[in-house]
Amino acid sequence: MDLRQLNALLAVADRGSFSAAARALHTVQSNVSTHVARLEKELGATLIDRATGTLTAEGEVVVARARRVQGELEALTADVASLHSEVAGSVRVGVIGTTARWLVPQLMQAMPERHPRVHVVIVDATTTSLVPQLEAGRLDVAIVNLPVTDPDLVVEALFEEDHVLVVPDGDPLAGHESVALRDLADRPLLLEPQGTGFRDHLDLQAAAAGIELRPQAEVDGVRLLASLAFQGFGAAILPASAIAHGQPGLWHRVSVKDLDRRAVGVARRRKGLLSAPARALLEVVSAIIAEGDVEPGIYPCPPAA
Repeated sequence: MDLRQLNALLAVADRGSFSAAARALHTVQSNVSTHVARLEKELGATLIDRATGTLTAEGEVVVARARRVQGELEALTADVASLHSEVAGSVRVGVIGTTARWLVPQLMQAMPERHPRVHVVIVDATTTSLVPQLEAGRLDVAIVNLPVTDPDLVVEALFEEDHVLVVPDGDPLAGHESVALRDLADRPLLLEPQGTGFRDHLDLQAAAAGIELRPQAEVDGVRLLASLAFQGFGAAILPASAIAHGQPGLWHRVSVKDLDRRAVGVARRRKGLLSAPARALLEVVSAIIAEGDVEPGIYPCPPAA
């Protein structure tokens, strides 16, 4: 097999058809078909269902590996170039929405100043969406809600943050400075779905307090959850990073006394080395969190040894 065959397969997987893959690769469809057919012959398996244009089970396995090969080749080029000059190349980073809101603007200012030849691609998504993209090689690193227990990933904590109750104007708790978790036992809340890290952490804390949180609605995405709370659609427990200064709307911030802080960290694949651009980006992220203008209620973690 050769790289042209892997690139052809990846193009079909990403574009959904042989014709679209050919346009993306600036070649003719027959070339793409030939490369994929030769790869299939060598592996002794059909990788793409010709009737639907979708990957077979074998194709999914090969594509996952091919993305890692492609990523390593890009990293190789960037690493060699960095030995002879400044860091150059691309890095793809995923960021959860609440952290992206305040971190990405600072990152977009700092990266061109420190590493002008690094091209940064940012994906804003939930942890449940970012982790599979990181595993599949579509991302180099991801800033996610902890804990992440995937054995194929290495995780390092970046910061912890307070949990805050946001209630609409006129709510019985609006005049309170703080509440205990047990005070929320019988009231509906806007919550993330069960199975997400943020919701599971809250449920564990609630169980320890002898209560069960009751959802008014379940929304997968803390940033959207916060937007609904700020617009008065209900009360929600949010991380401190979800609450921006000057956020419009008639709402009130109430401290929750007996909730542990949420942890946010950076995840990368256990296998393979980070490229020079990825390492440069993580150094800038760490500097912003340790020395920069972080949101109130956020507490940077000491760097790992």
